[in-house]
Amino acid sequence: MSRIKRRSADRAARRTARRTAISVLAATAALVAAVPAATAHDGSARPEERAALGAEHAQEHTKVREQLLELGGYSQLARIDSLNSLTRSQADVNARFHPKAFGQFAEYFQSPDFAAHIAMLPTGKVLLFSFERMETDPTEEPAPTNTLGKANAGRAFLWDPRRGTGADAFKKVTPPELVVPDGTGEKRPAPFFCAGHAFLPNGMVGVFGGNLGYGGGAGAKLSLVFDPWTEGWSVNKDMEVGRWYPSVATAPDGRLLIMSGHTDQGWGTSTSVIERFPAKSHPVPFEKTVIPRDVPTDTLRVDAPFGADSDYPHLFTLRDGKVYGLGRHATRQWAFDPVAETRTDLPARPDGVHRGYGSAVPLPAGLRGPDSVLVLGGDRDDPNTYRLTSGGGWEKQQPRAFGRTQDDTLLLPDASLLTVNGAHGIRDYGNGDYNPKSELKYRQIETRNALGEWKLGPAQRLPRGYHSNAVVLPDGRIMVTGDELQQLANDPKIDDDMNGSIEIFEPAYLHQGGRPALDRVPDGPLRYDTAFSVGTSTPDKVKKAVLLAPTTATHSLNTSQRHVELSIVRRQGNNLRLQAPPSADDVPPGYYMLFLLDENGVPSAAKWVSFR
Repeated sequence: MSRIKRRSADRAARRTARRTAISVLAATAALVAAVPAATAHDGSARPEERAALGAEHAQEHTKVREQLLELGGYSQLARIDSLNSLTRSQADVNARFHPKAFGQFAEYFQSPDFAAHIAMLPTGKVLLFSFERMETDPTEEPAPTNTLGKANAGRAFLWDPRRGTGADAFKKVTPPELVVPDGTGEKRPAPFFCAGHAFLPNGMVGVFGGNLGYGGGAGAKLSLVFDPWTEGWSVNKDMEVGRWYPSVATAPDGRLLIMSGHTDQGWGTSTSVIERFPAKSHPVPFEKTVIPRDVPTDTLRVDAPFGADSDYPHLFTLRDGKVYGLGRHATRQWAFDPVAETRTDLPARPDGVHRGYGSAVPLPAGLRGPDSVLVLGGDRDDPNTYRLTSGGGWEKQQPRAFGRTQDDTLLLPDASLLTVNGAHGIRDYGNGDYNPKSELKYRQIETRNALGEWKLGPAQRLPRGYHSNAVVLPDGRIMVTGDELQQLANDPKIDDDMNGSIEIFEPAYLHQGGRPALDRVPDGPLRYDTAFSVGTSTPDKVKKAVLLAPTTATHSLNTSQRHVELSIVRRQGNNLRLQAPPSADDVPPGYYMLFLLDENGVPSAAKWVSFR
C-alpha cells in the first residue's frame, strides 16, 4: 500500500474509533449541552450544574466533557465551552491593561475563511484565502495536503470593514477552476494554499505555487493574480518549477522575485531556482486596467540555495536596491542584486540555530527606505531579537518576554512594532501537538518602542499559532486572524459557513484623544523625489507624515512591510507640501497608506497613494 493510501486508511480508522466511542457518550453529551458553559475545564463540577443537577450528576457531566476532549471528537459543547473559557480568561487578564497605555482588543467576530493567507488591498478591503477543509476536528489535520482530486481546492473571500462584521460584509471570490497535474484530471478551484505572494505596482496580488495533493506537500506551478479593482482572478503561465512554501518580494523595478519552495516531487525537494514575474520580455503592470493574463515568468542567472529546511525564507528589498534573503538556517543569508542577477554572501546569524516560523521586519530609517532588518521569533528557547544592517553584520537586540514561534510582527504608523499570535511549536500551543489548550502567554501581545524596548500587553481571544496572520488597517486598527485548528476548536456553530474568526486590536495610539485629519491626497501616481500636496482640516496637529506599505502575509512571512517618513517642506493653511521618497529603492512602486501623525504619534485614518 502506498504511503498516501496508508495515511488515508489510518485516518479513517481513527475517525471510526472516535465516532464509536463518542456515540456511547452522545446521550449524556446532549444533556450536558443543555447547561450553559460557565467555567474552564479544570476537573471540577460547575456551580450552576451542581445547583441544578446535584453534585453527583454534575460531576458526571464534567467527566463527559473531559472524555470528549480526550477522544478528539470535539462536540459542539466542547467548542462553545472552550470559547467561553477563552473569553473569560481574556477579560480577566486584560482588566490589568489600560487601553491608553497598552491598547485593547475591541472586537471578535466570525469569518467564512481560515485566512492562512491575507492581503490588505488598496481598495480598503482585505483578501483572505486558504483551503476547503477536510476535518472539523481540531485534533486532526484539516488541510488537504495529501488529498488528490476535487477535494484539494482553494477558496477566497473579501472582507469589507466598511460593511461591518456580519456575514454580508464578506464576499466570496473563488479562484479559477483548473486541473493540476495530480493524475486525476479533475477541475477544482486552484489549490493555492501554502503559496507565496506579493504586490504588483498596480495594486494586484501575485500568488505563486500551491498544493498538488501528495508527497507531504508537493509544489504546484500555479501563477495567479488577484485584481482588487474588478475583484477577480487571472491565470498566468505556469512557473518553471513547482513551489510549496515559497517566498515572493517586490523588487525596485516592480517585478516580483520568487524563491525557494518544495517542488512537485514532494516535501524536502526544495528548488534553488529564482523566477521573476512578469518575465523581462513583458512590461511591468503599472495601470489598474492592465491585468496580467497568460504572462510567463523567467529565471535569473543566479540561484538561491536556501535548502530543504529553509521554506518561506524572509525576503526584503532594502534601500540599496538589493533583495535580502534571510533563511531559517543561520548560515543561509544572502543579498540578491535583481539587476546584475548576482548573489552576495552575508554573515551568519549569530544565534547559530535554525529558526522556524518566526517573523522579521525591516526597521524604519526616517526619510529613506529601510537599511536593516530585525529577525525575531522562530525559536521558543530564545527571546532575543537580531538586527542585520545592509552594510554591516548582525547585532543582538533587546529580547522579548519569552521565545515564541508562529508570531506575526507588524510595523505600525508610529514606527513601533507589534507582535501578535504565537505558539510553542508548529501545532503545539504549550500542551502538546494538536491539543488546542494554550498557555496564556502566547495570547499576549508585545510592543516595541523607538528605543527598542519590549513590553507585554493584553491577551487576544484565541490562541493563534500555525497559519496565523495580522495586518494594519487604514484606520490604524490591527486585524488578527488565522490558525484553522484554533478556529475549529472555538467555532460556536460548526455547521454554518462561518468557520473562521477575526479579532480587532486597537493600539494605544487610538486611545490618546482626537486624531489628525487627512482630507485629500493626489488622485494619480506620484513621482519620486518631487513634492506633492495633501489637505488637512487639522494642520496645527500634524507633526509628521509617513508611508506605511500594505502587507500580504502567511506563515509568519511578511515581505512587503515598509515605513518611510515624508518631509513636510511647506505649510499653507490647510495644505501640506510633502516631499516624495528619493527613489524606487526607498519605496518600490505600488500603493501605500499615507498617515498624518500628531506630536504623540496618534495617526489619522490613512488615504491611499501610489508611486511609479
